[in-house]
Amino acid sequence: MVETKGLVAAIEAADAMVKAANVKLVGYEKIGSGLITVMVRGDVGATKAATDAGAAAAKKVGEVVSVHVIPRPHGEVERILPQLG
Repeated sequence: MVETKGLVAAIEAADAMVKAANVKLVGYEKIGSGLITVMVRGDVGATKAATDAGAAAAKKVGEVVSVHVIPRPHGEVERILPQLG
């Protein structure tokens, strides 16, 4: 997950993430006050590489609020996360 302030930074992060590693873009969430979280899925290494690339790209055009990878989400958490479609 990469959370940004503003749509342009979120789109830049999403583009960089899917180009940088073998991950799937599964969704985004508008949090409010201009915050947008972009989510990808893949194996842990690919997801880490993707979120690093996404954060770096987003920082060039806007503000990155947070970057986080959940290695093996618990089943209860899985239910609220977007699934591969």
